[in-house]
Parts: sequence; structure tokens; C-alpha cells
Amino acid sequence: MDLLSLERLCGGIEPLREAAMAAARERLDSLTKPPGSLGALERVAEKLAGITGEMPPALGEKAVVVMAGDHGVCEEGVSAFPQSVTEQMVLNFLSGGAAVNVFAKHAGARVVCVDMGVAATIEHPALIAEKVAPGTANMTKGPAMTEDEALRAVSAGVDLVGRLAGSGVRLIGIGEMGIGNSTAAAALTSALLGASPDASVGRGTGVDDAGLARKRDAVARALAANGIAAGVAAGTGGPADALAVLAKVGGFELAGMAGVCLGAGVFRVPVVVDGYISTAAALVASRMSPHASSYWFASHRSEEPGHGVALEALGLAPMLELGMRLGEGTGAALSLRIVEAAADVLGSMATFASAGVSGKLEQA
Repeated sequence: MDLLSLERLCGGIEPLREAAMAAARERLDSLTKPPGSLGALERVAEKLAGITGEMPPALGEKAVVVMAGDHGVCEEGVSAFPQSVTEQMVLNFLSGGAAVNVFAKHAGARVVCVDMGVAATIEHPALIAEKVAPGTANMTKGPAMTEDEALRAVSAGVDLVGRLAGSGVRLIGIGEMGIGNSTAAAALTSALLGASPDASVGRGTGVDDAGLARKRDAVARALAANGIAAGVAAGTGGPADALAVLAKVGGFELAGMAGVCLGAGVFRVPVVVDGYISTAAALVASRMSPHASSYWFASHRSEEPGHGVALEALGLAPMLELGMRLGEGTGAALSLRIVEAAADVLGSMATFASAGVSGKLEQA
């Protein structure tokens, strides 16, 4: 994919199907419950109808896509864990031993692990190899990636959604693994929203006060080194501008997740976004296409302070409030059943007429 192809793809993402949403609203109001009594679940159901264009929406198989990549900014002491943990955790995902594997199993979803840029050679039959490079450059000294590298990673994410949809997957959760990637997520949030590092940077893997100060300083220096003015939102001019910001302070796994978020709109497959890092990737995709965010659901609110800032900017309300900050796609995996339940309400719940239940009394 070249830049022109990306621009065409982003411009081709359509708004939600209004006719299907209207049919969903009418159906919801006819079900055996007081109108609106299922709260946010009704809005999820309505949105699903708009995404799929079906009433009731058929979701089919489920997958949690976990994208992995390493970050050169780890040289700045921004993580409580060594970079080697990225490779080790990828192997843990592939062997089924991580939290996301446990939660995905409960949701009846498969875990799809993708090497977007791990700084190690990993060979495993279940691993999807899309490695652009073995880790990004140190963004405090210049761009983390070239724009061509960022574009390749975004393209890989879009293509993956197409392959999954072709195999019957109709509901996707996204997550990630990459030591140092909460620093990249904070840098993207600051760059795209003009937020200060104090607002965008959190403790990530659990750094102490000194580590938190190093992270904030690293984000500030990364913005300055890449010509991004503090307190001024960048990348507001469409796919090219957003891609430029992504290349400067992002990461390979973040670029891949941004591609999955775009692929949601291209293939009309709902995507459930995980925590802070995934939401920062979604923020990039939202700057590339004005309608893309209509195809996403926010799974939960992380304890990372920048996550709330990013969610508010996207207009996404999280389904869960559990104080989680693990990443991996754990929140997304937990939320898949909620999304399925919303769809099933439209397809399986009885109406007042079909159940022979009296409707609301008309007031004289």
C-alpha cells in the first residue's frame, strides 16, 4: 500500500447504516422491557446493526489480535521491565499462558499473535510474522520509524482484518505487547491532542516516581526532537499528517493496531479496543478517517491517566471500570461477551406482542 492507496481506503470508509440502526431502535422499543431499560447495552446493539448493516446483526467467530513490537525509547529507562520481556511474553501468548489467553478462552475467541517489530527472531507455527524491523529507533533522538515503515505496518493491520473476515471472524478485539509502548502511546496522545506529558504519561509497567519523571521527560524530548510543538495538536490534516506523527513517535504494534481499526470500517467488522496503548492507536486511525471510530467499542478504562483523555477525544464510553492496566487485549477479551449479548438481545428477546405481555399503559 502506498500513501495514495491509504488515502483512498480512508476516504472510502462509510458512515454506519442508518436504516439498520432505525430498525434496531424500533425492535428494542418493542421488546419485553421498559424503553431504554438496558441502558448502554441498547446503544451497543444499535451500533452493531449500523456496523454490519444487518438486523439482527450476525457476529460469527471472534478473535483477539495481539500485536507485538519493541521500542528504542527503552534506552531512556522508561520501563520497570527489560526489553527481553516482549519476546518472552509473545512466546507466553503462543503457548496459551497469558491473561489474554484465559479471558479469550472464556469469550470463545482465538488469540491471534502478530510480530510487528519484536527485537528478536521468533519462530512458531501460530505466529503471524509481519515484522517491519527489529524494534523502532529511539524517538527522543528523531523519528521512531520511517513513514514507509509506518505505512507498511498500517497496511498489515488492514490486510489482517480482511483475512480474518474471510475466515468467518465477525468480531475482533485488539491488544498489544511491547516494553516501552506506554511511552509511545503517551507521546502519540500528546502529539495528536496537544496534551502535556503530565496528562498523558502514567506509570505503565509500574515505574517508581523517578521512572515516571524519566517517562515524562522522554515524551517531552521526543516531541521536541521531532518538531512537534508542546501543547499544540499535530496530525489533524488527514491520513498523510497522521501517518507522519505515527512515524515520529509511534511504534510498529501501534501502527498495526491503527490498521486493524481502519480495517474495521473497510470490512464492516466491529472492533473492541483494549486499554491505553490500543486507544492511542485508534486515535491515529481516527485522524486518518472521519468515520472510522463509528466501528469501534471501548472495552474498559485503564488506570493510565492519558487513557481517559484519549477516550474522551474519540467519544467512546468504556463498557467496564475494573482498574485494569495490563494491556495484551485483556479488557477487550472480557468485553466480547457483552457485545455478543447486545446483538443477541435484538435476535432472541421476545416482543410484547410475541410474548403476549401487556405494553405500557397510555396515560389519560
